[in-house]
Amino acid sequence: MGKNVMGLRARLGAVSCLVGAGLVIAGHTGRAYAATSTTPAAHRVTHRGTTTQASAHVSRAGSSTAPQAAAAHSANVPDTPEVIHVSRARDARDGGGGMMRLETAPHAVQTVGKQYIEMRSPTSTGLDLVKNLPSLNVTTPDSSGMEGGQIQVRGLTDLDMGLMLDGAPAAAAKYLAENIDSENLESVEVTPGSAGTDLPVMSAAGGVMNERSHTASHKFGGMTDFSYGTNNLSREFIRLESGDIGNTGVRSFFSFSNSHARSWMGSGINQRKHIDFGLQKDWQNGSTARLFLSWNSEDFTIDSYPDATAFYNYKHTGVGYGRNSDPSSDNYWKNNNDHWNQIFLTAPVHVVLPSRFSLDLQPYFSFGQGWDGSPGGTTASDGSYNTLFGPSVAYYNNGQLATNQNLTNYFLQNEVRQVGAVAKLNYQIDAHNHFSVGYWYENAQTIQSYPLSTTMANGADPSPNWAQYQINGNSVFGQTAGYELHSLFVQDTAKYFNDRLTIHAGFKFVMSNAWNKQWMNHSSNYTGARSEANTTEPLPQLSIGYQFNDHHQVYVNAEGDYREPSAVDLGWTTPGNKMLKNQYSIKEELGYRYHDKYVMVDLALFNYNVTNRILDTYIGANQYAPIEGGNQTMRGFDVMVAGRSYYGFSPYASFEYLHATQDSNVTDGNGNLIRAKGQQAIMAPHVMANFGLTYKYKGFFANASVHYTGPQSVALDNSERIPGYVTDTLSLGYRFKPFMYAKSPTFRLNFTNLTGSVVRTGAMGAIYSAGNQGGYNVYYGAAGGRSANGNSFMVEPRFTMTGTISTSF
Repeated sequence: MGKNVMGLRARLGAVSCLVGAGLVIAGHTGRAYAATSTTPAAHRVTHRGTTTQASAHVSRAGSSTAPQAAAAHSANVPDTPEVIHVSRARDARDGGGGMMRLETAPHAVQTVGKQYIEMRSPTSTGLDLVKNLPSLNVTTPDSSGMEGGQIQVRGLTDLDMGLMLDGAPAAAAKYLAENIDSENLESVEVTPGSAGTDLPVMSAAGGVMNERSHTASHKFGGMTDFSYGTNNLSREFIRLESGDIGNTGVRSFFSFSNSHARSWMGSGINQRKHIDFGLQKDWQNGSTARLFLSWNSEDFTIDSYPDATAFYNYKHTGVGYGRNSDPSSDNYWKNNNDHWNQIFLTAPVHVVLPSRFSLDLQPYFSFGQGWDGSPGGTTASDGSYNTLFGPSVAYYNNGQLATNQNLTNYFLQNEVRQVGAVAKLNYQIDAHNHFSVGYWYENAQTIQSYPLSTTMANGADPSPNWAQYQINGNSVFGQTAGYELHSLFVQDTAKYFNDRLTIHAGFKFVMSNAWNKQWMNHSSNYTGARSEANTTEPLPQLSIGYQFNDHHQVYVNAEGDYREPSAVDLGWTTPGNKMLKNQYSIKEELGYRYHDKYVMVDLALFNYNVTNRILDTYIGANQYAPIEGGNQTMRGFDVMVAGRSYYGFSPYASFEYLHATQDSNVTDGNGNLIRAKGQQAIMAPHVMANFGLTYKYKGFFANASVHYTGPQSVALDNSERIPGYVTDTLSLGYRFKPFMYAKSPTFRLNFTNLTGSVVRTGAMGAIYSAGNQGGYNVYYGAAGGRSANGNSFMVEPRFTMTGTISTSF
């Protein structure tokens, strides 16, 4: 391990030197070019891989010939108004019917566009939309889109990714549906091996997934849809657009959705209500201000996730493992409920300042509150029960022993809060160099406790705050955990040779203070053990891209990324114990892109080295605890190919090969050595492949996709594995001609798992080795719970069909 760490330090130093050299070269070259230029540079706003030019009179090379030519021409031509016709196809950059988008950034980018999103079911989350990207293996536990899911990405997971909405940190993948409705998604972009220097992410070893929200229309109107499908799914959505409000330059939208569905496995009802609100103001000088606000309220049945024994029993006999409909059972679905309310807000502002300066400010805020209820056992004949954090005691109700009384355990989160802001000052050094310096602040905290109550007479779990049901109300154990971080960053993006050469260099330095403290008796005051750690992380980045001509591009990207335990991770560690070390990754990418009017090709080769890997193990009731996973190496390549529309057909294919190995042995929670070194890394299949085909003819459209994931290890020592599997989807629809107020009446059908496959699509978390895991129960429907034997899994939901009618107005 020592040699590996020393090697990583050496490579980190090399990358840091490259970044410094890149910044210096970019600055000097830019000044040298400015000294020879005869014309002031036009103001340009440049991001990584993209440039927007504010002056139409300056050529890409920055010459002054265009204004002179215009003056000469005006001397010979009558003074008549000039009419310029501008047209733009929204899907001009798309291939494969929107399953792939043409990219030019000097790092891997994989994006699905609006035309693909509009073919999918409105119940789709961002996870459903990116299932066919080459770098990702996405698993989802339900077909109604209310429970999110998980991601595997190049040997890492979504916990190693920055999940963003409009550039602000969003909910975890398991709860991604809390952020935004799919109708309000413009695109979903994944950078599997890269995170922008100016992004507010502290967990980006696996890259970034950024959802972009709907931009309010300049015209008054809106859209609505209604969906009905398998498992009694019903969903209603409406969005209203204000249009431009007078001469204020302000426009907005407001949307509301309501969803209802049964659990696909066993008994249970899931419900969700959601509001999205967007506001935007534009100024004539290019300044903009946006606001996006969402509110989400949901109650859904916590799934019972099977171990291998329960899964094969279901597959071979049809006996399910879900919740049951017996109120006398502690596995009754109403005694396994997730109740949650969430608010998300981000408000990015871009201000154009004099003298080629501009300022970007992005504050963000999210706040959640709720609880998970799960079976807490039954009091014995003497009224005794086992407490979660103490010895067995007797329970009295109105002075009488309560015997054979069902109980409910709770994971209660009084607060899950994340607040932060990014401030960035930009300076256009010359026509080619865009320089930024910035500051990022974030504060995150969770206040959580573990109450115990008696189950209500109807078998449902009461609110843990209802005193008449509380058992341990005066002895509740709780934790307050979180972190506060400060970060400074600097970056420069330079473009030369008619913008064919792009050099981006950046450096971010993060300083963090994390804590975890114990409290008792519903008081947030510190009353017991406490853990605390101060850490710093250097994060260099250098990427270079070169376009040989209009068809070919190559790029190289190298950067350092880290993952700090999240506030919720910290909340599942023991106060007073040593804090988990930060995970650190060094990553390199080499890529090639080709495109013409028929086809687009994107190839990316990658190499990752990860030290102090943080993994999460499933402990039941939708909760996870972090464990140390040692060191890991991942190497491989991604390739995407998409065809432009040809006689209405747009094909798509992608493939990933991944060689990921565990580089060190690990020690489990009991001090036992787990011989993991040299094994295939956990949750890192060697092969993934995707195929898609889109067809459009007049108003008719269709899209079919197939995904394959190869066999993978689901234990650190490779002692438990799952086989490869195939999933599929199909979308069919027709867009009718406008009729009265209905501007775009559309009907579509969406199908998933057409073959009815019964397959495990991914592990719920990491385990050290096969065998009895303890700590949480699995069920066979009405049967009592037993300890999980080995890992637990997400299973592909059964065949589903959803029909949707929609229109704009």
